[in-house]
Amino acid sequence: MTPFVRVDMLSSMNNLPPTLSVVIPLLNEEEVLSQTYTELKQNLDALGESYEMVFVDDGSTDRSRAILTELSGRDSTVRVVALSRNFGHEMATTAGLHHAHGRAVIVMDADLQDPPELIGEFLAKWREGYEVVYGVRLRRESESMLKKATSYLFYRLMARIADIKFPPDTGDFRLMDRRVLDVYRQLNEDPRFFRGLISWIGFRQVGVGFIRRPRYGGITKYRYSKLLKLALDTITAFSTLPSLIITLTAIGCIMASSFIALVVFIGWLFGRWDIPAWGWVSLGFLGLWNIQFGCLALLGEYIVRTHRHVQHRPLYVLDALIENGNNTPTTTSLFGVRS
Repeated sequence: MTPFVRVDMLSSMNNLPPTLSVVIPLLNEEEVLSQTYTELKQNLDALGESYEMVFVDDGSTDRSRAILTELSGRDSTVRVVALSRNFGHEMATTAGLHHAHGRAVIVMDADLQDPPELIGEFLAKWREGYEVVYGVRLRRESESMLKKATSYLFYRLMARIADIKFPPDTGDFRLMDRRVLDVYRQLNEDPRFFRGLISWIGFRQVGVGFIRRPRYGGITKYRYSKLLKLALDTITAFSTLPSLIITLTAIGCIMASSFIALVVFIGWLFGRWDIPAWGWVSLGFLGLWNIQFGCLALLGEYIVRTHRHVQHRPLYVLDALIENGNNTPTTTSLFGVRS
């Protein structure tokens, strides 16, 4: 996908991509955008690296787009990806990552809860060789006890049932190397869960702790209904445990029912019990019920396999090819693709 706006002037002078892209998805953030831009630019300028700021307007209905247009007109490092309507935070993040040019890319919120001053530490870890550096929320200021509790329970639940390892107490605030981003851009599944997909991709990842600040202004756009939907999407996209539980329950019920039916039949055969007609009918219905339950569980296993296939994720992602003792980092073309 070819970006439609100009890139950072510092990097365009030598026709090289900027060192860093910062992607900021947003919706109706007119109250904070000017301050976000000011703080972010101050911290980026202090790093002495070439950079670009990619703001993604996810169908805002306030003055957000006008403010961003004005910023882009007077600052060549500001690029704006304006969506035609509200597609949701995950899709806005995806659009921004598709249009980022940097050798390293950071995703952060526009409300300044993710501190821009942490970007320098992210870059330092990246230069140490980590392909993903994610922020770990040590404390969440000015958030309700309900939100803190539900977030805590969600991450602990996913740690137990997910097919991959999720770092707890993290958000979208993270740095990714271009190699990671190039793989991410090949993943076209919907619904999406950005931080889950980055965990699935792998490579060397490390966390950096920070205290999440209160919003600078405005109100959160992530209502509890959206958070609930996000949790459900995440569980169904990254965990096959619910389907496995159904299958194991079906097997357990079939085995228990078969044992009970066998005991009853042996007792009747040796004259221990006199089984009335309704008893045999009940055993027949129990057998039919178990057959239906088993068939449902089997269909569920097929659905799980179909679900994995239609996600169109690569079968694997290579880190490097080692030939004749030489360790060669792979390019974006070197990963398995489902046929």
